[in-house]
Amino acid sequence: MRPFRFGVALYVPGSRAEWVAKCRQAEDLGYDVAGVVDHLGRVAPVPALLLAAEATERIRLNTYVLNASFHNPVVLARDLAALDEFTGGRVEIGLGAGYVRAEFEAAGIEWGTPGDRFRRVAAAVTEVERAFDGRPRPPLLLGGRGDRMLTFAAAHADTIALTGTAPGAAEGRLALAGPAALAERADFVRNVLDGRDTELNLMVHFVRITGDRRAALAEAHQLVPHLGVDELGELATVLAGSAEAVAEQLLRTRETLGVSYFTVLEDDLTRLAPVIEKLR
Repeated sequence: MRPFRFGVALYVPGSRAEWVAKCRQAEDLGYDVAGVVDHLGRVAPVPALLLAAEATERIRLNTYVLNASFHNPVVLARDLAALDEFTGGRVEIGLGAGYVRAEFEAAGIEWGTPGDRFRRVAAAVTEVERAFDGRPRPPLLLGGRGDRMLTFAAAHADTIALTGTAPGAAEGRLALAGPAALAERADFVRNVLDGRDTELNLMVHFVRITGDRRAALAEAHQLVPHLGVDELGELATVLAGSAEAVAEQLLRTRETLGVSYFTVLEDDLTRLAPVIEKLR
């Protein structure tokens, strides 16, 4: 069973001093990975990670995840190779197909079919592998939900990221997959891996460390109304309860779904810290 890893996906723009402080805080709190999302209106991933590398010493740095449709694959591979060099090999490359149609339209990029977006990811992976031919490639994370993307990830990725979302999230809305649906996706990944030892990652969408678990789940229900409070209490993507209870929940998730690498959103950066400390 793989040891735990914890990441945080950073995205809120700010000053240089604010960005440096956030990255150092993530390292001080015990996170293994600081990631940057790839959305319009948020921080630009490559320069943000370069600054993160300068501000920190230990923490690994990843793109969580680059929208392959936003980038020319040859130029992207060049930039990622330089990023790996300039960060001293601390980079982990995360790639995905993108899911917010409005951002494609704002960028003047064709939304296309799911197959079109998948082919853009495949082209980016091909160029990244070519750019690192003959030298160590940074770990590659591929994220997705569909059969085609997860099967491709099983063949190419060092880490497979489960989104934990339902099809309703395709237009950028938060629609979490229910417990059975998430378990089915984890089972699918295990089947296509066919015994290969590949790290599984899961995005955690809600964290509340509290003595009143029911109230926290009721709060989560306001954000995710299509799932009931009891269903939310069974989800691996929702962490609510005492630090001890949440730590036990993560141990169960690692055992049942095979997920050992958990990423939280920037808003939950400090909330998960006591749980990380217990699981160390």
